[in-house]
Amino acid sequence: MTPRLTAEFWVQAYLARLRLADIPAFVTARGDATAGAVLVKLNTLDGRAQALTRSFDASGARVWVALAEGAEAEVDAALARQRGFDPDLWIVEVEDRAGRHLLDQPGLAD
Repeated sequence: MTPRLTAEFWVQAYLARLRLADIPAFVTARGDATAGAVLVKLNTLDGRAQALTRSFDASGARVWVALAEGAEAEVDAALARQRGFDPDLWIVEVEDRAGRHLLDQPGLAD
């Protein structure tokens, strides 16, 4: 079995990485500290947003994919629905006009 990071540890490391890049971010929903899933809301501060979730591609590699995107209110509604299905879910909101979330960088992408 491959060891996994706890959800809380991953979220704290992600927030630290964002701080180093001067990208504001905060936890809007705190899930289970050990095994909660993590969703990332990218808010571009123009009324639009995107919700990203981890998934697997055709080769079995872990990737971040869009769960919802569009008007911020619609993305918030999608996140609320997901939180209703899974109360252990973490939601991290990233605010960046340029759309940077760093999830494609080494250590965060996989």
